[in-house]
Amino acid sequence: MYTDLLGKQRIKLNLHMHTTNSDGGKSPEDAVAFYKAAGYDAVALTDHWKFHPSKAIDGMRILSGIEYNIPGRDATVGVCHILGLGCKEEPNIGKEDSMQKMVDEIIRCGGLPVMAHPAWSLNMPEDALSLNGLEVTEIYNSVSDAHNSSRPYSGYFVDAVASHGKQLALLATDDTHFYDGSDDTKAWIMLECAADATDDALLQAIRDRKFYATQGPEVHIWREGDEVKLRCSPACRISLFSNIVINSGFCIRGENLTEHSCPIQPMQSYIRAEVTDAEGKVAWSNILDLR
Repeated sequence: MYTDLLGKQRIKLNLHMHTTNSDGGKSPEDAVAFYKAAGYDAVALTDHWKFHPSKAIDGMRILSGIEYNIPGRDATVGVCHILGLGCKEEPNIGKEDSMQKMVDEIIRCGGLPVMAHPAWSLNMPEDALSLNGLEVTEIYNSVSDAHNSSRPYSGYFVDAVASHGKQLALLATDDTHFYDGSDDTKAWIMLECAADATDDALLQAIRDRKFYATQGPEVHIWREGDEVKLRCSPACRISLFSNIVINSGFCIRGENLTEHSCPIQPMQSYIRAEVTDAEGKVAWSNILDLR
């Protein structure tokens, strides 16, 4: 458990990782032990087409998980990966099913569908806008910046989708495969949730955006009258993103920045924040609805 700058209790989670049950480099037991030793409170094992039920391994909480994907390496024929988190039973999904069928079946099983690494997959905004029931995506995916990949950040995708009216919750995950320092314990979420919360309560906290995504720094934003307020751990840059493409105060630079405010503009439908610390590590807020 971690107490944040606002005095709230949070737990540390990695919600995307792989084991030797698919294409990961560690067994489920060793992968869980690895993250437990790194101070995580819970993880989801999301092997490709292999369902892991919710349970504890060596005292570490496991949220049920699986990853579905449309095969292919060429974005012109469709590359899309969907996580199923917190399902009460294994979804009945086949490799020829549509992405909408995958989302619907995950929801039917009580789970949370997540569009994984949209930048890496070269997903278009229309891919998310067309999926009914999709509420969550990854703004950062660590393995997408490891070895032969270099497209981990999905900020453009997130903003394009939000500008068209769909404000997704934003996870940062490792999507761990190698466990060699390139893709492990790099990015996570800090969730406002009791350590002994039920799976349903944990998923609801994610739906309610009671978390920030991070590589280490802390960030919080909220609306106060006609302004957006921000508080964070010491940062050298604070950036704000919105459907308004430029505005005074959208990016400030300095040393040990910990607070910021920005007036809400007419026609502004949302805003989100990113803070970068002196080591180049980033925290991402969720989207704040200004409609």
